[in-house]
Amino acid sequence: MTPFRVGIIGTGRPWRTPGATGFGMAHEHVRGYLASPDVALMALCDIVVERAGLFQEEHGGERVYQDYHEMLEKENLDIVSITTWPHLHYEMVIAAAEAGVKAIHCEKPMTLTYGGAKRMIQVCQARGVQLTFNHQRRFDPEFRQARELLTSGSIGKLLRMEAGCPDLFDWGTHWFDMLFFYNDQTPVEWVIGQIEPHGGRSVFDVKHEEQGISSFKFANGVKGLLLTGHTPTWEGYNRLYGEEGVIEVDMTRKPKLRIWGKGMKKWHAIKTEEVDAIKLGILDLIEALKTGRDPELAGRKALNATEMCFATYESARCGGRVELPLQIEDSPIAEILERSK
Repeated sequence: MTPFRVGIIGTGRPWRTPGATGFGMAHEHVRGYLASPDVALMALCDIVVERAGLFQEEHGGERVYQDYHEMLEKENLDIVSITTWPHLHYEMVIAAAEAGVKAIHCEKPMTLTYGGAKRMIQVCQARGVQLTFNHQRRFDPEFRQARELLTSGSIGKLLRMEAGCPDLFDWGTHWFDMLFFYNDQTPVEWVIGQIEPHGGRSVFDVKHEEQGISSFKFANGVKGLLLTGHTPTWEGYNRLYGEEGVIEVDMTRKPKLRIWGKGMKKWHAIKTEEVDAIKLGILDLIEALKTGRDPELAGRKALNATEMCFATYESARCGGRVELPLQIEDSPIAEILERSK
């Protein structure tokens, strides 16, 4: 087959290197593309064109651009990775879809408004574009093993799930996504939440709550709870409570996965292998594009997690329970932060 032509928007600098202002996710994405025999890295774009040139020296790629519109117009690309900050995702996804690409792989969070997130999905569906978002924890062994333990009946019937992390949006989108992952993408019926708007940190130029709580109910009766609040050592956790035990993934502990299940008298730690989850996500989306199947990181799944972020903010704004599907277009936290000044 003719290789898929790949372009990357937002090459940046590798994480924790001089001049880096983020995680340099393009340097993570590219490992997946370089590992596939089915793609050719054609074009690299960064507003600081010298960074695109440095990326080319390190990883390859045929041409560099400063303007992504020019790149999309000239390169006839099949796949585009978007690794910029969240406020740029919407316009770049729409532009790539309208340029006729076959697939778009975008960093999370999706975008800054719920209406914008829905529009990204709608435009890509209308144009037959495979849209994925980098919720890469779906490929990490500790989370996959946790789901296997749950589905095998190791803790009996699932009753509720709990997660904790620094914030609802940048990190919370991962944890909402993982709770859907464990619960077979079962829809959520309602959300009730609250946030403390003062003192929150800014992540990639997006202001977050200082603390937050999101309580919700899945259609199959499982209850969910997400707690947020930034401390230097809080890296995040997931807990699954069943009728006969508990499964926990704790990002601060090694091994990260443990279970207290049927017949056990104490916690049992489970070692898992280290993998490159971002690389596996890229390889999966390429295989999905080849075969026509649904990719693991499909945009519709990311929209479920995004809806939970904005539904929690909406509950905090209106002071009550929010029924889903969510009926707003804006970003409630933007209004909350503005009036809390």
